[in-house]
Amino acid sequence: MNKMPSKTEILEWISDNPTKTAKRDIARAFGIKGAARIDLKRMLKELEAEGHLTKAKKTYRDPEKLPPVSVLRVSGQTVDGDLTASALEWHGEGDEPLVLMIPRAGDPALGQGDRILARLQEVQGEDYQYEGRLIRRIGTNPRKVLGIFRKGAEGGRIVPIDKGDSKEWLVAVDGVRGAKDGELVEAEQAGPKGRMGLPRARVTDRLGDPTAPKAVSLIAIHQHGIPDAFPDEVISEADGMKPAGLSGREDLRDLPLVTIDPPDARDHDDAVWAHADDDPKNEGGHIIWVAIADVAHYVRPNSALDAEARKRGNSSYFPDRVVPMLPDRLSGDLCSLHEGVPRACLAVRMQIDAQGNKIDQRFVRGLMKSLASLNYAEVQQAIDGAPNDKCAPLMEEVIEPLYAAYAALKAARQQRQPLDLDLPERKVVLSDEGKVTSVSFAERYDAHKLIEECMVLANVAAAETLLAKKSPQLFRVHEEPAPEKLESLREVAQSAGLVLAKGQVLKTEHLNKLLHAAAGTDHAEVVNMSTLRAMTQAYYAPVHIGHFGLALRSYSHFTSPIRRYADLIVHRSLVSAHGWGDDGLQPRDIERLESTAQHISDTERRSMIAERDTNDRYLAAFLSERLGEEFTGRISGIAKFGAFVRLDETGADGLIPMRALGREYYHLDRDAGTLTGSDTGIVIGLGQRVTVKLSEAAPVTGGVALELISLDGKVIKREGGSGRGRGSKHKFSKSKRKTDKGKRQVKRSRK
Repeated sequence: MNKMPSKTEILEWISDNPTKTAKRDIARAFGIKGAARIDLKRMLKELEAEGHLTKAKKTYRDPEKLPPVSVLRVSGQTVDGDLTASALEWHGEGDEPLVLMIPRAGDPALGQGDRILARLQEVQGEDYQYEGRLIRRIGTNPRKVLGIFRKGAEGGRIVPIDKGDSKEWLVAVDGVRGAKDGELVEAEQAGPKGRMGLPRARVTDRLGDPTAPKAVSLIAIHQHGIPDAFPDEVISEADGMKPAGLSGREDLRDLPLVTIDPPDARDHDDAVWAHADDDPKNEGGHIIWVAIADVAHYVRPNSALDAEARKRGNSSYFPDRVVPMLPDRLSGDLCSLHEGVPRACLAVRMQIDAQGNKIDQRFVRGLMKSLASLNYAEVQQAIDGAPNDKCAPLMEEVIEPLYAAYAALKAARQQRQPLDLDLPERKVVLSDEGKVTSVSFAERYDAHKLIEECMVLANVAAAETLLAKKSPQLFRVHEEPAPEKLESLREVAQSAGLVLAKGQVLKTEHLNKLLHAAAGTDHAEVVNMSTLRAMTQAYYAPVHIGHFGLALRSYSHFTSPIRRYADLIVHRSLVSAHGWGDDGLQPRDIERLESTAQHISDTERRSMIAERDTNDRYLAAFLSERLGEEFTGRISGIAKFGAFVRLDETGADGLIPMRALGREYYHLDRDAGTLTGSDTGIVIGLGQRVTVKLSEAAPVTGGVALELISLDGKVIKREGGSGRGRGSKHKFSKSKRKTDKGKRQVKRSRK
């Protein structure tokens, strides 16, 4: 422990560090630990009693000075027309200081009486004591509520849809904004509530019918408890950030790094560049640079931004909106690698050999400038021989070298054999009003795979570097499938006439053999879906277990700190391990690594469920206008209450309930994954082609109900059968029973 500082030294340090005035900050500054903290607490209380300090919440500051971020009230104008303001909370004994507001382009007009949040800078030799710069009006980031509007005699009330919020909100006549009874509305707090009254709100957006598409994602956000409004303190921190400079960084601005994203990307957090390696010892090798936004520079440990980012865990993406982990000032600006703008980054230079194996890596903290913001489609068109005006000048220096490096990475991937699932992503396209206009397969190019392989390589480099330096980190963990799930997958494979070998240590290459054997057959989608269902859920952990699906021993997430808190932890660990600054991994971060891992694994699953529910509701809304139409699809699941079908056109999952299969009783064989009719002997199993009629689509729940029309091209007559296990056995049922019998014989022979 260092020597206990004097009261004068403490006061001087607080004066020099007005943003670090918590007791723990003071203790850390003077190296005070353990029992000595009791003496520090006593000294701070004495300084408070003597009037030298005042305590606000858990921080100490000079009562004769305003904090650097203060709540002000606009008080008037100078003779020159400049606005002045005064602090709402003044604890000093002298005259209340005057603040002169310094407007910036784009600031809203302010008037006398406005309450604002402002950043202050003390000045000397003027008629005023501080200059203030507007952060925001108080009230522009109010509490929000989503609910059903109920009209009343004098305005109305809002009933929140959040089941955890039972208190209604009162809406005055002038706050209704034309909302109709039963509409879904978004509202914001309109003022303080009375001691015994309801909170007051004003309607800000009418979303119409609660079952309408525009309401779908908002409902999911609230139902799953995803935080979608940033506290004022978080917004003010973000708004006060300034771009990082070159100090303490390696200058990477001359590297022709580019970002490659979807055309509608909301942020750009990774940039890449590659070139042939000029090292004669690595003939045919490549150098790959991956630069990632330096979020750790802005989101400091123990800050309000950090607490909110950890709370959210990750960004959540919906067809019509994104709920970001970080405020837009960071996610869409300072931490987004915009074209032609200097941006702080953490970058890794990786050397690979001609076969795509990584043989060296070096991390740097740098300042980069993106040469171009490109999208996947235009990059792919360029390498295919049709570059547009933007890509043409980049072909020789950027695009062709990237694809050359990708060819080597692809060879290494083939050797490694990560799980090779073929599950095309369906994209829900919305109109400006939020209505689904189409559902289609998302285009997937080699440009996507190029970026994915570069990101995987960078993630491996981060994990290995931190392991070598024995630095704490969060790993991305994926365990191998459970034995019972593998057995279910074997049953599916067998029903498709395929084999998944048994009695050996399972590797991804064994699953890939099954997937490749199914490719191009009628069973491809079911085998891919069943393989995915057999996998365990990936999660975060501070222990080194490995990633089964990627066939990697060491894997961490490093490449998306804008949208994943896990990546921010890895960035901080890299900062600490390399001694790059005081914004690295802190003792508190390390102490709660395990709880952080559990929490962000939970928030990730929460977002996945909310995103899936939203897509289901959008698809149900899209299909609700096509009731009675016939669709084709495949049996994707079997349950005691019916059969699930994945529709070819939209990818929506619908249920054929038992009542829609016919009047006979159906026997469920869980092991074989089949339903067998007691009268007709019809067997319904995974992967079978079906034609179905849409009987119900409920946008509120996302439920889709179907009626079975035909199975494997055979029309199903539902009116027959007694429902008691008796009835004629026609040729169709005999052929099915014969097949089923064959399956049972195979099953017995394996035991």
